[in-house]
Amino acid sequence: MEQHVAIRPLRAGEFADPREAESDLDDFGPRPGVSDPERCSVDADGRLGVEAGGRLVGMVSWHWRDWGPNAGSRCPMIGIWLYAGSRGVGVGTQAQRLLVDLLFLHTTANRVEAHTDVDNVAEQRALERAGFTLEGVVRGAQWRSGRYRDGRLYSVLRAEWSDRWAASSR
Repeated sequence: MEQHVAIRPLRAGEFADPREAESDLDDFGPRPGVSDPERCSVDADGRLGVEAGGRLVGMVSWHWRDWGPNAGSRCPMIGIWLYAGSRGVGVGTQAQRLLVDLLFLHTTANRVEAHTDVDNVAEQRALERAGFTLEGVVRGAQWRSGRYRDGRLYSVLRAEWSDRWAASSR
């Protein structure tokens, strides 16, 4: 049975302390501190808490990237971090879908991106279930665990999201 998943602004003190890595792919963890938990603008870099079954189980985040010289070439790249006990049960897929919905509903971005380590098969599956398409391998893009690592770049375009969103509301 799928749990109810929601995303919401973080409250003061949530994820204020660095967390220990819970897997080889977790060495980033949540960023310490919440600068302004009452304000969350999707037009700026941000993060939201992920709740499953009424409990805070992680967070989603996004930062804006520029693919060209004008504002129309801007897109958010999303990320997710979940406590180990909330992984592998669909929470990440649902949370990332909710974040994509939020970003497309409240910005003019044409694409939403996600990047994950080539070895993070669970996240690759979650992104694909959330409607993302693999675009390719980004070589040596990420410094982690003492060396540069390859990643996989995923995206979902506004037109693809619109088709899915329209179909799900029938």
